Amino acid sequence: MSDPRPTVGFIGLGSMGGGMTRNLQRAGFPLVVTDLRPESATELLAGGAVWADTAAQVAAASDLVITMLPTPRHVADAVSGPNGVLDGIRDGGTWIDMSTSVPEVADAVRAAAADRGLRILDAPVSGMSVGAANGMLQIFIGGDADDVARLRPVFEAMGDPERILHVGGHGAGYAVKLMINQLWFSHLVATAEVLAVGVKAGVDLGVLRDALVASPANSNFVEHDVLSILERGDYDEGFALALACKDLGLSVDLARAVNVPVELSGLVEQVFRRAKASYGDRAGEMTPFQLYEDLVGTPLRLNPVEEGVR
Repeated sequence: MSDPRPTVGFIGLGSMGGGMTRNLQRAGFPLVVTDLRPESATELLAGGAVWADTAAQVAAASDLVITMLPTPRHVADAVSGPNGVLDGIRDGGTWIDMSTSVPEVADAVRAAAADRGLRILDAPVSGMSVGAANGMLQIFIGGDADDVARLRPVFEAMGDPERILHVGGHGAGYAVKLMINQLWFSHLVATAEVLAVGVKAGVDLGVLRDALVASPANSNFVEHDVLSILERGDYDEGFALALACKDLGLSVDLARAVNVPVELSGLVEQVFRRAKASYGDRAGEMTPFQLYEDLVGTPLRLNPVEEGVR
């Protein structure tokens, strides 16, 4: 993709999309944006972005369109609904869905616009809101290799160049992201159980975690991610528990669609839904950990001074 840089239309300026668009802007991409909350675009507009009232207007004014939305239904409405992307995008245009969604939504768009030559990619991300803000997201792209190569500068403005992966054809990006989420959420529940049981049995929390890190049972979650809870009591409110439950439901639905029994994944989903019922939709995605803290009657926290000298 050669300069001048193409105009990027971006739909969805939430905790993820806000950081992603700011990094696109810093990288020199002109932006046309929209969101249900106009105030979410204030900083971008001050930096030169253009506001559009509808997804169709975004598409009509852009060289390519990115959607970053909470659920498959939101994606379908923004693309195929009244005043949606399909009403504004030019024939041969490009749509990249970076939402955590399902292949059926993009498949329906391809079928509805089969004669228009649209280039469509699914490119969901991992890295939470911190990665979005820092431009260090992992990006998992499903689609044609030529399109991935052509659009790589766009992806590199938002993600870690070493972790932008072309994972297969259409729909593969969605599937990879759902499986990553499922495994990460499973790590969270398993880690919470192990730490709660060990502490209740009288083992010092720091000693127990050090033993896990040094053992064959170590994981990135045990070694790194859980520290946001153990050191700071941060359950990542940047990503709502309701969205985590949505993602878990989608991964179990995918398993059902391909006829693979997933008893453990189904149980993890129910633990997350129990946490949502207990702490509310807007609680952080790591709040299921608190279920186990409540069971043992105390927050599981490391002493920051002791942790710093280990």
